[in-house]
Order: sequence, then structure tokens, then C-alpha cells
Amino acid sequence: MAEHLDRYAFSQKAMRFDQGPPRGELAKALVGLCRANALRTDVHIRMMAFIDGSGELEATGPIGTAITARPRRTRSQTIEGVSAQISSWMRMPDNVMPARMKCNANYHNSRLAIMQSQRDGYDIPFLLNSRGKLAEAAAMCVFIARDGQLITPSGSNDILEESITRQTVIELAREYLGLETVERDVDRTELILAEEVFYCGTAAEITPVTSVDRMVIGGGRPGTITQRLIEIYQQIVRGKDNAYVANCCLLMTLALMVPPHHSLNIRSPVRCPHQVI
Repeated sequence: MAEHLDRYAFSQKAMRFDQGPPRGELAKALVGLCRANALRTDVHIRMMAFIDGSGELEATGPIGTAITARPRRTRSQTIEGVSAQISSWMRMPDNVMPARMKCNANYHNSRLAIMQSQRDGYDIPFLLNSRGKLAEAAAMCVFIARDGQLITPSGSNDILEESITRQTVIELAREYLGLETVERDVDRTELILAEEVFYCGTAAEITPVTSVDRMVIGGGRPGTITQRLIEIYQQIVRGKDNAYVANCCLLMTLALMVPPHHSLNIRSPVRCPHQVI
């Protein structure tokens, strides 16, 4: 949770938002929301700061905060893999819309690309940057494996905001598999030369890619490195790996019998971390 709150604070600063609820209050509200809903399954949590009031373009406040928590279905794509298309939509550069900011408006770039790819019969898109180098999957970071080496686009390639899952994958590959990740430019043709391709993100977790532009990757099924990273990651996020248990946030100690609610709204300057609506 700490890393996500750090990124949340940075994004508000970069957007020139006024100060919203303090960090401790946000954490308390998030945990309270999950407990109030007695959520005991995979959950996608969204915490959003927004400018309340009349909302002129130059407005910096007042700041409202909304937190939602909804159960997520088990994703068969993690097991079977997905098909990818090199999108005709270009990843927006840092001097247009900085990807480092976790900003709702930034997702429109990915939305256009994913709508196109799915209408063309693919599962996801890969976006290139203005130099024709690989930037990301739609709102997700990409890794390839070649000759026993893990490779991912460097931060100078307009990749997704300071990705927490990307950094986690780099650390897990080093600690558990003995693989150092090379961060560099990745050409589009390297995607089809790779033995393995996968993407990652908070919601996507780690998902294998088995074809790009209808060309098969590796053996056409999730590779050994990808599968091993998925296993390790799943153990950690479920608190089953003692080495990382301190990184997990305890949400439940007992089932709470309360009517279900799915969102929480905090509007400054009113402090109401337990108001569930």
C-alpha cells in the first residue's frame, strides 16, 4: 500500500492539485472500506482525487477523494496467454501527457488502442513511442525473454507511470530466478524474436503473451520464466511467502456482517473516513 500512496501523492503534486486528505486518513479509509464490505476475494481498488466545485481548467481545488473496491474475476488469460497487436496508435510522449502521472486522462491513449485491437480480433495492443520503440501494452508494462535474459523498455521510452508491479517483477526475477533485467530500447521485431513475452500491472498482475500480430511467440504457450514469475507473484500477494509478508496489508481478522457497499467518498475539508455510500 505504501508504494501506491507514494505514487498517488506524486501524481497529485504533478497535477498541481491542492492538498487532499492526509496519507494516514486515506490508508484508514481504504482498509475500512474493504472491511465494511467483508471482501475476501481478489479485489480491484481504485483511489481517485478529483477537483470538486465548478471545475475551471485552471482550478486546483477543492479536492474530493473517491475510493472504490470491487471483486475481480479469476483471469483465464494468466494461464492461457493472450494475443497482441502492434497498435497504430502511438504512445503519448512525456512532453505531451507525462505517463509518470497516474491520471485518468492518460488512460484515453490506452483506451483507443485497446478498442482498436479488440475490434481487429486481438486481446491487447502494444504501443510504440514516437521513435518506433516499444513503450507498453495498454496501461501495462512489457517484458521479453531472449537468450536467458529478461528485457524491458527503459524509462526513457514513455513507459507507464512509475510502475510498482514492474519494479516488483525486476526484484523477483533477481531474487528467485537469478535473472538481472536489462532496461533498454526494445524494437518491435524483438517481440517476435523473443522466446517469451509478458506484461504486468496492478490489475493485470503478470499475463503471458503467446502471439504478436498473429505470429507465435516461443512455443505458442506461456514460457518457463513467465510461469515461474506468476507462481512467485501469486504466493507473495496472498501472503504465503514469509520473505514478503511484511509488504502485505492485513485487511481482515474476522468476517464482518454488514450490508455491502462498494465505494467511499471523502470531500475536503470534511473528514469522513468511515462514510460508506
